[in-house]
Amino acid sequence: MKADDSRFMAAALALTERGRGRTAPNPNVGCLIVKDGRVIGRGWTQPGGRPHAEAMALAQAGAAAEGATVYVTLEPCAHASPRGPACSDLLVEARPARVVAALTDPDKRTAGEGFARLHAAGIAVAEGVLAAEARRSMAGFLTRQALGRPHVTLKLALSLDGMIARANGESQWITGAAARAHTHLERSRHEAILVGRGTWEKDQPRLDVRLAGLEDRSPRRLVLTSSPQRKLGSISQPSDFGEGPGDGSQLSLGRRVEGIADPREISGLVGVDHLFVEGGAQTASAFLAEGLVDRLLLYRAPILIGAGKPALCDIGLASLADAHGRWRLTDSRMLGIDRLEVYERA
Repeated sequence: MKADDSRFMAAALALTERGRGRTAPNPNVGCLIVKDGRVIGRGWTQPGGRPHAEAMALAQAGAAAEGATVYVTLEPCAHASPRGPACSDLLVEARPARVVAALTDPDKRTAGEGFARLHAAGIAVAEGVLAAEARRSMAGFLTRQALGRPHVTLKLALSLDGMIARANGESQWITGAAARAHTHLERSRHEAILVGRGTWEKDQPRLDVRLAGLEDRSPRRLVLTSSPQRKLGSISQPSDFGEGPGDGSQLSLGRRVEGIADPREISGLVGVDHLFVEGGAQTASAFLAEGLVDRLLLYRAPILIGAGKPALCDIGLASLADAHGRWRLTDSRMLGIDRLEVYERA
């Protein structure tokens, strides 16, 4: 590995975030082309999965890509597609001196073949640069490839004593404006958002993104119905759960609502590699009990509620020992007066 490899790969990984939640079923890849210490091309996978990051970066670099170094967060694809050429073939034609990649593509259609084509063309290949960071950045695609389901983030906004609402159900607002804005940013990075039926009926949440410039990134809306007869995609509007105040405002959004009867049905969500679960307690517990949560976002407000509604119900632990070693803290920061803690499954 050369001295600047980590620095330029970090920049390529930053580009992956621009496509997160918009590229499924393709991975959200980032690519940077560098020559003589200067960036001459950059790209990231576009909405819907095309163009690929390498194709964008090569188009910017043009003929100057010859002899350059290409930094890409995932092995360049090797399989043919009616939507565009294989990125490994594009790179062979461009003739860079070197390709630096963070991860091998787990897709069996590529899985090492992209690197092999580059080697065969005399292009040097370095693998594994910032691999851990790349796995986190492209977790949706990698989880789908490995487990056949979306990567699941569970968000909880709670008091210092672990409550998500007062005993009477009042929950607006536990956290402040900065924490709520961060939640909207997280929503924009997921293809779908899910709440439980109780939360849907009581709070009538909009489940959209209300940050200036990101409104078009509002995710698909899902509701966990706990009703076997209501299968995926059968719910077309909020009034399917019973009429009440607020239904009209929901319908005015003009976005469809889909219902699932069991957390395990998320594997059947087409075009969803990142799922954001917002609650309430029964829904959060159901996903945890099934072992389907990969990432926790805990927004802690500096308040005490006392007798209230706890964040979780029974999650199926057989003993206290079973609770240990399951989560690792990966980030902690202040958002106004609230603290965000991010945990990933160990």
